[in-house]
Amino acid sequence: MENGMRAVIVSDGKKGHENQSIAYCRLLGIPYEIVQVRFRSKIYKAFSFLLDWLGIYTKIFFDPFESKKADIVVSAGSGTYYANKLLAKSMNAKSIALMYPRGYRKNFSTIYAQLHDDVNDTKAIQIPVNFSYSQKNGVAPCKKGCIALIVGGPNRHYTMDIQSIKPVVEFLFKTFRDKDIFVTTSPRTPKDVEEFLQSYPFSYSVIYSKNPVNPIGDFLSCCERVFITIDSTSMISEAVSNGDAAVEVIPLPGEKRNKYEKMVKNLAKEGNLHIFDGNVGNAGKKIDLRKYL
Repeated sequence: MENGMRAVIVSDGKKGHENQSIAYCRLLGIPYEIVQVRFRSKIYKAFSFLLDWLGIYTKIFFDPFESKKADIVVSAGSGTYYANKLLAKSMNAKSIALMYPRGYRKNFSTIYAQLHDDVNDTKAIQIPVNFSYSQKNGVAPCKKGCIALIVGGPNRHYTMDIQSIKPVVEFLFKTFRDKDIFVTTSPRTPKDVEEFLQSYPFSYSVIYSKNPVNPIGDFLSCCERVFITIDSTSMISEAVSNGDAAVEVIPLPGEKRNKYEKMVKNLAKEGNLHIFDGNVGNAGKKIDLRKYL
């Protein structure tokens, strides 16, 4: 624990945001409390931008919430930043923003900005990926040398269907026929893609719609290679920051100019991952996020 410090995590209920804050606290080695906040309406959120610039902070914008005393208040996501400052001010604590707080005043104690978000602010600490912290959950039958496939799902930049996944699965079973091959899907994976994956003899599989567990920490700790679809900055961040596995990122049909593409190209250039092109690389260089704390 760092000097007996405590943290409050302000969460908007989005796991991708909340997990970054949890990772930040775990990397620091400090205990934390999670406080869920929600604006009463979109109008109140709109007013929060104005009141923040005026330096006025009030709880009336939110559904009721309480928190214990803390030394730092940390959060990610636009739905949290006003409440972050509100709590930090009331506790005389430091305020930490883990993603660039667009629209709000930049008077946080510390602001982190991901390189792929094109933030031009010399006061923000630039980081190559999202904060992540991976741990084994003991759900996968780990064996050294295994191969893993991590499948996300469509988003506003990418589509996903069987045809975009099938060539990768065929490649895995042809190339690594002497290895154990694992697979996990995610909450966003289309049902037809899950059904397709179930038609293959994976050594271990998690079909998230049927069994909502997270084996990614296990995969990263024991697999020789992990193949990850490009649609999730969180999953890619976790893979390039944890474990020893070489990372292959699987392109998907969709826009070619977006933050995912920029992030992946930057990480490929640094040797943190290889963009799967029908062949595999040996990109296993890991990012130590502690050096940014």
